[in-house]
Amino acid sequence: MHKTTGAVSNLLGAFHMADVSMRYSLFVPRVYNLALSLGFEAGKIMPSRAFCSDESQGYPIILLAKHFSTFPFNHGVVGGVVATDRHRPHAHHGKDLIIIQASHVGYDPKTEEFGTYRRLQTEQQNETSNCGKICGVLDRYLKEYEFARHNIYLANKNGQHKVIIDNQLLHIDREEGLFLKLNQFVDVDERGEPLPEYSKSTAKVFNASPNLNKYLQDYKWEAGNGAVIDKYLHPDLFYYKRKISEHEEGHDHLESNLINIMPYIVASDWPALTAAQANTQVEFDRTFRTISQEPAYKGKKVLFISGLNVDISPQKDQLFPLTKFIPWAAYAQDEKGNQQTWEQAELFEKLQAQSTENPDQINLESAIEIMHNTKEIHLPF
Repeated sequence: MHKTTGAVSNLLGAFHMADVSMRYSLFVPRVYNLALSLGFEAGKIMPSRAFCSDESQGYPIILLAKHFSTFPFNHGVVGGVVATDRHRPHAHHGKDLIIIQASHVGYDPKTEEFGTYRRLQTEQQNETSNCGKICGVLDRYLKEYEFARHNIYLANKNGQHKVIIDNQLLHIDREEGLFLKLNQFVDVDERGEPLPEYSKSTAKVFNASPNLNKYLQDYKWEAGNGAVIDKYLHPDLFYYKRKISEHEEGHDHLESNLINIMPYIVASDWPALTAAQANTQVEFDRTFRTISQEPAYKGKKVLFISGLNVDISPQKDQLFPLTKFIPWAAYAQDEKGNQQTWEQAELFEKLQAQSTENPDQINLESAIEIMHNTKEIHLPF
């Protein structure tokens, strides 16, 4: 991934992944035991999940049911966005309360690519996008980034560095799309207006700015017509504009979470992974504030854990993904109103300290068998 700067670096760079990931089969019992260590009462805990609706999220849900002896409340909408208007009903469904929020991303161990997942129920067990919502949001931005990468040329003309930019990228009156930070790219006048050296039929030629030369200090400028900027189109050199609904938790909520850092997402090695990571971080910050202010949670123990679900595509003889959880942050409150927030390292340390054995877990097959053998109850219709 491109090196990030400033606030973006603070957001994305703080999220460690490889060294804190764990199998879901280990994560869920650790969460259960962590809750008990906080004084949660066994048999009185109502877990809730804020996951995407994707079927790849089913395995984590099964594990939550197994370890907490109840099916988890549904607290999420597509893309891993938290439905905060469900806080009140969740609070009424248990004495002690847990919420686990996670955006998700697929991973194919054969290709070592993030963003796809093998769908066993399709005719040819096809690989499709995962998370579909995140990938669907990214699609237009990736296409615009691809266009820009291949329609900006860098050339060496008699020892001078020139930038040739397609006219479409120079139309600043557009309402949506990818926009270049031209003052970072090319020489500008005293008003900040770009100074083209001359025009071509579909593009304009500029002198490269000192800032661009600094970014490309190790770049070998080709003579003649030059070469496309390609991967050297640094995310600090452009931004996106798009009309997005500001309705919270609406259709465009996830896109709204991502658009300000979209240049860093599209320029990363794995855009779907970076987007899921960023959405998890934004959703935790937004959601813990709503939990702490929710009247229905007052006087109750609440544990909110946010992280990333990595759905490793099922291999031969597997029905479910080998899902891994990457914790990001947590918020805890007790019935007296005491509150604490755990950053990633502290949350991981607390989870690691818990046993992966849960004597209270249920046997789902036995529970289903009991229901099957119970005398039928006829409804009074």
